[in-house]
Amino acid sequence: MTGVKIPGAEILVRTLVANGVDTCFANPGTSELHALAAFDSMPGARCVPTLFEGVATGAADGYARMTDRPAATLLHLGPGLANGLANLHNARRACVPMVNIVGDHATWHRGVDAPLTSDVEGLAKPMSAWVRTVPDAASVAADTAEAIRAALTPPCGVSTLILPSDSSWDDTAATDPIIVEPPAPIAPDAGALRAAADALSSGERVVVLLNGRATRAEGLALAGRIAAATGAKLYAHTGATRIERGAGRVTVERFPYPIDLGIAALAGAKHVVLIGSGEPVGFFGYPDKPSRLAPEDCRIHTVAPPGADALAALRWLVEAVGAAGTPVPAQPLAPPTPATGSLTADSVGQSLAALLPEGAIVVDEGISSSPMVYTACAGARPHDWLTITGGAIGIGMPLALGAAIACPDRKVVTVQADGSGMYTLQALWSQARENADVVTIIFANRRYGILQWELGNLGFRDMGPNARNCTELGRPDLDWVALARGMGVEGGQATDAESFNRLLTAAFARKGPFLIEAVI
Repeated sequence: MTGVKIPGAEILVRTLVANGVDTCFANPGTSELHALAAFDSMPGARCVPTLFEGVATGAADGYARMTDRPAATLLHLGPGLANGLANLHNARRACVPMVNIVGDHATWHRGVDAPLTSDVEGLAKPMSAWVRTVPDAASVAADTAEAIRAALTPPCGVSTLILPSDSSWDDTAATDPIIVEPPAPIAPDAGALRAAADALSSGERVVVLLNGRATRAEGLALAGRIAAATGAKLYAHTGATRIERGAGRVTVERFPYPIDLGIAALAGAKHVVLIGSGEPVGFFGYPDKPSRLAPEDCRIHTVAPPGADALAALRWLVEAVGAAGTPVPAQPLAPPTPATGSLTADSVGQSLAALLPEGAIVVDEGISSSPMVYTACAGARPHDWLTITGGAIGIGMPLALGAAIACPDRKVVTVQADGSGMYTLQALWSQARENADVVTIIFANRRYGILQWELGNLGFRDMGPNARNCTELGRPDLDWVALARGMGVEGGQATDAESFNRLLTAAFARKGPFLIEAVI
């Protein structure tokens, strides 16, 4: 290729695809059109269109959770990036790799203060592990490779590569793509491992909090052996990135979201062992309640923080506490019968557990309805569970889109609260365009249930007209079946368990997106 010159945008795409980043969730504008066209120059590259940048960033998160490799996004200048920041926040908390490509004005055009001029780097930094603006076309290859390397560097994260238009359209010398060798995981802390092993063998109450690789099937099997041998209590992090669960796997509770339940879960604990997880803290600060939830005399053992080799830590602990011969306490297949009668979050969970196909991926943004559904599915057929990791609502349907693109042979089920669903319902259009195999279950309770609960938690027992007005979703009621139809997705409304069961059975029997509005 010596002597050949090609646009910087083509170098960008060649470098991405050579490193396995062959899928891009895109909402481009004028500044990104050379990059968009370059994807057509590379066989095997795929651009998935989205109607809102928060869908693109959320979908890239879901793709990474299911493949352990990054997708790219393609966003338009600072305002486009700003529209995607909430789900970049969730991706940052999920510790997933992502190459977030943001176009910018040509370098020589910035000084005229055009209407879309903004501080793109300043917007990107809070949600990104790495940020760089490509200065010229000659730098595209090295900077793109560095973005991929940074995204894959433990604990993994969002790399934001800002591509000015002239860096994209100017020609530069074509060379062989730079291939990135993914960095190795960080070794667990040897001293913390020894202290945790002593704690687990002490007879005192120990809580083990898991996330990352520790909540996959292999990690849970190791943790289950440790718990069975020592009596330790296992929890997955409240916002666990991905939990492999169901029949044949070790059942693990998610650490409770409500602060009083979190404090109760740790009551009497003398040790908390962190494997792939941060310390348990309150989701919010509350008057007269602590931020750190463990008792004051409880010792925190950070054995494997996010990015460290959680499986290596668990294997070492299995040997150290003598649990190698302990049988794995695997969950037997025990799906319930489908529910009958009135439709509630509990009956939806029961029917979902009964009918869930093997290998399904459940995306959980049910918010106040989530605990009931999660618990019900413990004995269902083997499946994966993806949660809202950073608390920024509007992740559910985009996350499902990305998971479905990553795993087209698996059924994806979105358990979706109606209020948060309105943030990114444009994801349904992308699901229809891509014929993504996603069943979306809307919990239509016509309110922000979690906010009403939080008002009570803060001592406001009686809602006044303004509080009620801002936490209810009626007047008018959202018509989710009509909204889905407007996005090209078929759907139906369920008002009792029997109608829900019929719709869910039909949705699982077909290929492509379908929405069920469950009026609870």
